[in-house]
Amino acid sequence: MEDETVTESELERRIETLGWPPDGPTLRLDYRRFSYAGKFVMSNTGKAVVRAGESESIEEETIETDGTDGDFETDILAAIAFNEDRTDPDALWLRYVTVRADRRGNGIGPRLVRHVRDRALERGYDRLRIAVNNPYAYEALSRVGFEYTGETTGIAELLLEYPGAAKLRDDDLGTREERYRRGLEAFLEADRELTGEEVSFLEAKLARGPPDTLEDGDATRESDGQRDENA
Repeated sequence: MEDETVTESELERRIETLGWPPDGPTLRLDYRRFSYAGKFVMSNTGKAVVRAGESESIEEETIETDGTDGDFETDILAAIAFNEDRTDPDALWLRYVTVRADRRGNGIGPRLVRHVRDRALERGYDRLRIAVNNPYAYEALSRVGFEYTGETTGIAELLLEYPGAAKLRDDDLGTREERYRRGLEAFLEADRELTGEEVSFLEAKLARGPPDTLEDGDATRESDGQRDENA
């Protein structure tokens, strides 16, 4: 477990951009510890990672396999994959964000997203997009300034954008708080399958309102979300 006193600057030094599209970097993550590990082996996305400190790398477990396992990266705490929008070269899609299972909830995911967001803006992208399929990912992205656009994908994921200038097809979603609540309410729709824990989480966030962003100096820890593979 990471020392809770680790500074923002130290965590930032651990973030490494492996490459941008079309550089084609690949990353072999342990599927036992990372969601969507197989997506990071593909070379059609750029990637960035948070590397572990000296005391945080993990040894490989000895388990029976079919011979295809092994040679995993053991010093990765979180990873993100991204690529350009096929129809809009000024927009960057964040496709997959994954955090090592034993490090979720420590705020690592939002800080990695913030790093990629800032580097993307420096490279000339006007906006970033991501589609989320669970309230924990929604909350994590809200901490980095992403806002609900009022749109969903074909598989009922909520589409978020940065900078937030979200509009429904016919009317403005309003203030950041109104947009934030609109997204939470979308998750609570009757046709969605939510666990009791997810419902409680959503109700608590509706009562509280939008979180402070990392730029506001918020030090609270929120759950790190993972992207659904059908981005």
